[in-house]
Amino acid sequence: MKEFWVYTLLRLGLFAGSFVIVYGVWWLVAGELDFARDSAALWSVMIAFVLSGIGSYYLLRGQREAFAQKVEGRANRAAQRLEQQRAKEDAD
Repeated sequence: MKEFWVYTLLRLGLFAGSFVIVYGVWWLVAGELDFARDSAALWSVMIAFVLSGIGSYYLLRGQREAFAQKVEGRANRAAQRLEQQRAKEDAD
């Protein structure tokens, strides 16, 4: 479970950081354009979502692989237990 929370918190942090940067740049570039500032938050969320997704693919590879290994280990242990129960039922 630890790997899940670490990866999730890092993804959220990456999104928050991307949003702050995109929103700040948008605000600075928009200047006095009122129509651009009105939609700044919506566009910033969408752009930050894409940027953080791309960034997490490259930057969080290690955490994602650790999480995948943990899930694979749990799945293998569950499959072994199920197979042992089936073998026990067949023996009875």
